[in-house]
Amino acid sequence: MHEMSLAESVREIVEETARANDARRVTLVRLEIGVLSQVEVQAMRFAFDVVMRGSLAQEARLEVVETPGTAWCMRCSDTVTIARRGDACPRCASHQLQVSGGDRMRVIDIEVE
Repeated sequence: MHEMSLAESVREIVEETARANDARRVTLVRLEIGVLSQVEVQAMRFAFDVVMRGSLAQEARLEVVETPGTAWCMRCSDTVTIARRGDACPRCASHQLQVSGGDRMRVIDIEVE
């Protein structure tokens, strides 16, 4: 479950940011998770709860913003939405797609007190 190591990285980012802003605690962490990022949202929620124990964010709420997968089609020269890698272009059925979005996870923002 690579979500655990991802959650540990999120913890480092959150704690560093909270300390830099003299926060007493973190109340909310907002993550963007793309559908093509290979991050399982439920596993990430579980891992987040586990790794935040004992940190400034131990009671923080996790909000996940899921972003759609997008790709540029080489055949029809259009940007299209795809649900997973390997899907065909919904316009022309070509498999010559270059992923252009929805393939990352990042901390959007945090709320602190």
